[in-house]
Amino acid sequence: MVNMLHEAFLYAQSHAEELLAALQTHLLLVGAALAISLLISLPLGIWTSRSRRASLLGVNFFNGLRVIPSIAILFLAIPYFGLSFTSAVIALIILAVPPILINTDAAYRTVNPAVKESAVGLGMTKRQTWWRVETPLALPLIVAGVRTAAVEVIASATLAAFIGISSLGLFIVRGFALYDIPILLVGAIPVALLALSADWLLGRLQRRLQPVS
Repeated sequence: MVNMLHEAFLYAQSHAEELLAALQTHLLLVGAALAISLLISLPLGIWTSRSRRASLLGVNFFNGLRVIPSIAILFLAIPYFGLSFTSAVIALIILAVPPILINTDAAYRTVNPAVKESAVGLGMTKRQTWWRVETPLALPLIVAGVRTAAVEVIASATLAAFIGISSLGLFIVRGFALYDIPILLVGAIPVALLALSADWLLGRLQRRLQPVS
């Protein structure tokens, strides 16, 4: 194992520019997919939390998309968007939306009604109650959804290599093709470190946002 890690290090050194470019593309894929997913999921989750019918339709629809493998979504997007960055981002968005949407819906729906009533009793408007009472209480669960989505998107962004996008998956695909484990590790180790870092950072944020009981 030590020899394989050493070989992986030497390969990474000799392909430093390619590795850096792949890392930048990987982060761009992840950032774009998560940003667009948040723009879709947060407003939709707030809306569904206030409408049972919308919740049943919206949450069930997006949750149903989770059973479709990301690679299948990726290839379904190709006829419309080609072998492009856009196709990869669309596949990652479909992967990221459900956990954020479901957690946002649940976060606002589970806020104690008595707390909202108390805020209204203190003279707060509905908007003030939503922003100053409901949202702070909902944030930890929303961040938990973002945390799940981030880890899944970081891992799945490697699949972009199958359509010629030079993410970190490029080294994983190359390693499989050449049956060369050290080359595979050059892609797999950074992906694992990115996923663990995102999970740790968002986990810390989630704990900091947790209301003190």
